[in-house]
Amino acid sequence: MSFGFEVLKYSNENKGRLGVLTTTHSQIETPVFMPVGTQGTVKAMTVRDLHEIGFKIILGNTYHLYLRPGEDIVAEAGGLHGFANWSGSILTDSGGFQVFSLAKLNKITEEGVRFKSHIDGSAHMFTPEKVMEIEMALGSDIAMVFDVCLPHVADYQTAREAMERTTRWAERCLKAHSHPYQVLFGIVQGVTYRDLRLESARSLVALDFPGYAIGGLSVGEPKPVMYEVLDYTVPELPAEKPRYLMGVGSPDTLWEGVERGIDMFDCVFPTRIARNGTALTSRGRVIIRDARHAREMIPLDPECSCHVCQSYTRAYLRHLFKAGEILGAHLVTYHNLYFLHHVMAEIREGLRTDTFAERKEEFFRKYNGQ
Repeated sequence: MSFGFEVLKYSNENKGRLGVLTTTHSQIETPVFMPVGTQGTVKAMTVRDLHEIGFKIILGNTYHLYLRPGEDIVAEAGGLHGFANWSGSILTDSGGFQVFSLAKLNKITEEGVRFKSHIDGSAHMFTPEKVMEIEMALGSDIAMVFDVCLPHVADYQTAREAMERTTRWAERCLKAHSHPYQVLFGIVQGVTYRDLRLESARSLVALDFPGYAIGGLSVGEPKPVMYEVLDYTVPELPAEKPRYLMGVGSPDTLWEGVERGIDMFDCVFPTRIARNGTALTSRGRVIIRDARHAREMIPLDPECSCHVCQSYTRAYLRHLFKAGEILGAHLVTYHNLYFLHHVMAEIREGLRTDTFAERKEEFFRKYNGQ
């Protein structure tokens, strides 16, 4: 098994750190943002696009790939790497979030979760052992344990029961997992209750996972609350292992998360808003459908060096969206992912040169239109 994580430098300004994550398929500079390829593809992108931008790791979704096309078909293709023709690293989430958010009906017991597919209503059962079987068949470099996901408004007793079950399921995942080159990360839960988060983190650290994720955030709670949870949770996680904040990927949260010691991020945010005609730029968001862009013969972002900004105008991109042309979604998706990749490079350079604070201040000054 080829997996490792090395912290190359700790920030002199905050809890951020510069590192390198090694898997069988690639070496990844951290902190890193990982594009989400839910169904074996990052929507509107080709693998060549992703390589061109510079991404070394993407995500796949266990729930979706299990339902369609089925993990057996993916395994026949040589795993998700062969099936999707992706030579970099892959992280698969466990499908826990989707089971609770997408399934038409679900019933949770200690054994697992019975649910009905959001596609055709067929009945299925996910147990920790079944999820490990699926993730091993998918052949990702990093797999996530099966956890219990709750909304941020969950009451304390419900949150405690879910957190304790998540820990028990994590133990079962560890026992069931036996893939030769795939590593398994634990997931800290506990909603926004400090004692539950700390108990969850300490229980999972005792199980000695190769890496740890913080789940159940960015699900509707105010951002200051999320940052508070990170402030007291991250210090509980081993410094020598990677820390992954699940489902977070707006530019402001990337800076704030790194400042608190997070190494890995993922989110559908940049690709989802791109398909709806919203671009991320150094001067904030641009809603390209707006009429004011109809005659703007300027790039999405004059400071961006991606091929979209070098080749196309806002007027043309608006035309594509108004005309219903799929090229519009592709071009803005490419730009948004390029933009976030560049943000992470800027963050890493700030950590490397101890200029994080001034780079963050300058980024926010421009991004917020000041």
